Amino acid sequence: MKKFLLVLAFVPAFSFAQNHESNLRKIYDAELSSGHTYENLRYLCKVVGNRLAGSPGAAASVEWTKQLMESYDFDTVFLQPVMVPHWERGGKDIVKITNSVKHGVVELNALALGNTQGTGAKGLVGQVIEVKSIPELQALGEKVKGKIVFFNGPMDPRMIDSFQAYGGANAQRSSGAAEASKLGAIGTLVRSLSNTINDIPHTGNQRYNPDFPKIPALAISTADAELLSQLLAEQSDLKVYLESHGEMKTEKLSYNVIGEIRGTEKPEEIIAVGGHLDSWDVGEGAHDDGAGCMQAIEVLRLYKELGWKPKRTLRAVMWMNEENGLRGGQEYARVAKAKGEKHIAAIESDSGGFLPIGFSSTGTDAQRGKLASWADLLRPYQLWNLQKPGGGADIGPLRDQGPILIGLLPDSQRYFYYHHTEADVFEAVDQRELELGAAAMAALVYLIEQEGI
Repeated sequence: MKKFLLVLAFVPAFSFAQNHESNLRKIYDAELSSGHTYENLRYLCKVVGNRLAGSPGAAASVEWTKQLMESYDFDTVFLQPVMVPHWERGGKDIVKITNSVKHGVVELNALALGNTQGTGAKGLVGQVIEVKSIPELQALGEKVKGKIVFFNGPMDPRMIDSFQAYGGANAQRSSGAAEASKLGAIGTLVRSLSNTINDIPHTGNQRYNPDFPKIPALAISTADAELLSQLLAEQSDLKVYLESHGEMKTEKLSYNVIGEIRGTEKPEEIIAVGGHLDSWDVGEGAHDDGAGCMQAIEVLRLYKELGWKPKRTLRAVMWMNEENGLRGGQEYARVAKAKGEKHIAAIESDSGGFLPIGFSSTGTDAQRGKLASWADLLRPYQLWNLQKPGGGADIGPLRDQGPILIGLLPDSQRYFYYHHTEADVFEAVDQRELELGAAAMAALVYLIEQEGI
């Protein structure tokens, strides 16, 4: 009798697993044979273009993604208002070495950092002083007064995880100008955050200290950072001319764009899946983060194509203003809390449209344990890494409301070639890798909406 009961107990669980295997296969088959992700990304990049918060491109992307989700007949599609900063580059960014004994005048490949107050047409000239980190800057004290500080700390090439290397070097870009201004510097140059040596400058956000002057902050390419460092070693009185035209304008009204399929059994439990709709004003924002947005919309579209009705409510969220303010993610979390919404999971794709290898996560031991319990179901699709901690910038503000925060984890070795550059265009994205990422997100959403977490 005991043996008979054990067999009965085993059969439903076995059938349940078989059903999951079959449905994951259906997701991948549908996406890889007739997915919409790649064509949707093409339209976003080539027709809408780059989408800096507050720009006409950002406004166009809001309207287009709303219409796109409506065309897929999601249960609800709506706009969530959010006020965003509005920064404009305003003109060509110029950096020139003016007095090289060896080369004379040398123009460097440069881009002003986001939210930077420009020099205006007159520009400025100053002697350059090189540092590798903010602590090194602080140790110099008043020696930097009246000078242009050159932050030349590279991403650590020994780090296998390129995002870890990025995190180790990011402070000089995000806080360098604020710290240099405290010591009387008149401007900053920053080595682009890339793990390759090339001629492409990388922009990115930086924040001022409101108690000190807003000095211009520009990035130069890694190749030009190597050149400038070499010339400084040979000539300590090297001077550089900076010209930029950035200006912070009045804040603008924008929107998070949200599409929803209502759950049939536990509609109050929400699974949000998304990316950030804004991008920088150079390139097309293909990897960062057009790819994530189109993958998120595709998750819900696949449900419609397959005729599935989820047990729990699914939301595709296009967050606005991740790049230079994070206003969209903050507003989404604020509204969710005010409404008493119950998010059980939030999944973000913001690491590029490259080959997916797993998911990072932040949550309780029970939540992460549930994610790990699906390892055997996900491994056939080469989603082997479920151990890395993490989530995403836009879903971070939801953390105190209790959901597990999950990030799609692609192979990131090529990401920082394109990140925040003119090279981040549609042609840089591989169709199959992008579609595999969309299928991976849909597979995980399916497991969560079926079983909870």
